[in-house]
Amino acid sequence: MGAEVPRPRDVLTRTVGGQWRDVSLGAVLGAGHQLGEVMVPVLIGVLIDRAVAAGDTGALVRWLAVLAAVYVGLSLSFRFGARAGERASEEAAHLLRVAVVRRVLDPRGGADRDRLPGELATIATEDAKRVGAVTMAVTTGVAALVGLAVTAVVLLVVSVPLGLTVLLGSPVLLYLGHLLSKPLEARSEAEQEQAAHASGIAADLVAGLRVLKGIGAQRAAVDRYRTTSRDSLAATLRAARAEAWQSGVVLALTGGFIALVALVGGRLAVHGEVTLGQLVSAVGLALFLLGPLEVLAWVNAELAQGRASAARIAAVLGAPAGVRAAVPAGALAGGADLPGAGLPGAVRGALRLSGVSLGALREVDLVVAPGELLGVASTEPACCEALLRVLGRTEDPEAGQVELDGVPLSALDPAQVRLAVLVASHDADLFEGTLGDNVGPGEHAERAMAAAAADEVARALPLGAATGIGDGGRALSGGQRQRVALARALNADRPVLVVHDPTTAVDAVTEARIARGVRDFRQGRTTLLVTNSPALLAVTDRVIFLDAGRITATGPHTTLLHDTPPYRRTVLS
Repeated sequence: MGAEVPRPRDVLTRTVGGQWRDVSLGAVLGAGHQLGEVMVPVLIGVLIDRAVAAGDTGALVRWLAVLAAVYVGLSLSFRFGARAGERASEEAAHLLRVAVVRRVLDPRGGADRDRLPGELATIATEDAKRVGAVTMAVTTGVAALVGLAVTAVVLLVVSVPLGLTVLLGSPVLLYLGHLLSKPLEARSEAEQEQAAHASGIAADLVAGLRVLKGIGAQRAAVDRYRTTSRDSLAATLRAARAEAWQSGVVLALTGGFIALVALVGGRLAVHGEVTLGQLVSAVGLALFLLGPLEVLAWVNAELAQGRASAARIAAVLGAPAGVRAAVPAGALAGGADLPGAGLPGAVRGALRLSGVSLGALREVDLVVAPGELLGVASTEPACCEALLRVLGRTEDPEAGQVELDGVPLSALDPAQVRLAVLVASHDADLFEGTLGDNVGPGEHAERAMAAAAADEVARALPLGAATGIGDGGRALSGGQRQRVALARALNADRPVLVVHDPTTAVDAVTEARIARGVRDFRQGRTTLLVTNSPALLAVTDRVIFLDAGRITATGPHTTLLHDTPPYRRTVLS
């Protein structure tokens, strides 16, 4: 996954192939329905010639009974064929959604690069639905082609000129429809890109609404979304105009073709080359052709939109991995033996960074002893973000390497790394459910909540830890969400825990309590507190100070405050 970007055609082919059974069933039943539709005007023509013209009441009753049986058959075939096609469409869309989500959640990352969360959600929903609909288009398209072919054969039997008109005209009409779908495909792709971008911005604005209100940036955010929304609307209108233009032109061409078939049939009847019943059948078949030809026009439009969506899905599925997977993931338990990862027995938590450079980080050399509580302060937030990425192995260093218990992280599978090293970012999301569900089960859950001061949050809620906190924890304040997220990180009980700014939204008293709680809870296990908070740094064993991406000082918090003016300005400002 991520090694090669699949072509949109490959995505469409695999989608249809994966539902081959239902697609085939739907096509067969759809073809049966089309055969029934063809038989209706043919039987009416036979009825006119053999019953009405001859004045034979018995023949009239018999042919009407045959016609009724045909109607029953075509009705049932349509019902079950449509059900098979819809099932194929829905299952294909579901499998594509699963594939996209699996790629997004792949421990190696990379799928979300340069894509907003809302854009990925649109790809996993709307684009997957459109590509899934291609199976229905294939089913109905095959049935429509069968209807055209049978109509041409019947008309050839009735009259060679009529049959040749249909046989020669239909391919030309189909080709013109294909050419007309090209502008629609391009504009549909642009529409989907703009809609996904607008959805991504909307999702980000909703998620950060409280922050935007806090800094008074609502107007700027609304203006930004309004501009993006207008661009999306313009793209949608362009796609709608292209679709309307394509449908209108195809409908006009189809109408002209039907009129041509009727004209040829009428001239043949005038010259006595066909009977009255055959003329009625020919006109009925000409009108019937309108249905399959409209279906094929719709199929062209669906394929155009499906190809555009398939291209976006293919880009996600083939996105380059953020880090390479060196060792296949095996059985691994946090704090337990790691037999498949190349680590020597139980994880001790010794970290070593040797000449690590990534983004704002510059040639960082650092040794963290097992069980050490280390503080990391920095003049630049970008340095902290880069450090979190290399420790969590969401990105490999541009230079140098990171080792855990003497084993390079680049030699381990990312999923295994994250079972040994947990990086808890300051903007970690909560999930819909109760507070207790978010913290998680386990014998340490209550201690973890107490250490993070999340027990106070629980006591303030109507049902305690059993209270629902809403989607993303929106029922809680910013500080309450931070405490619940920290409790969850502590309860995970990883051998190595890296916590980034866990107390930016809490008061000073609560922050001091959390600092003591984290120190006591993580006693004997490696912990890094990446923060400029004096209260948190004060409880660490030592602090390293990153200035302009390099370690310029290290020592106890109080010593650095006294001896290192840049550190003092950074943490006390």
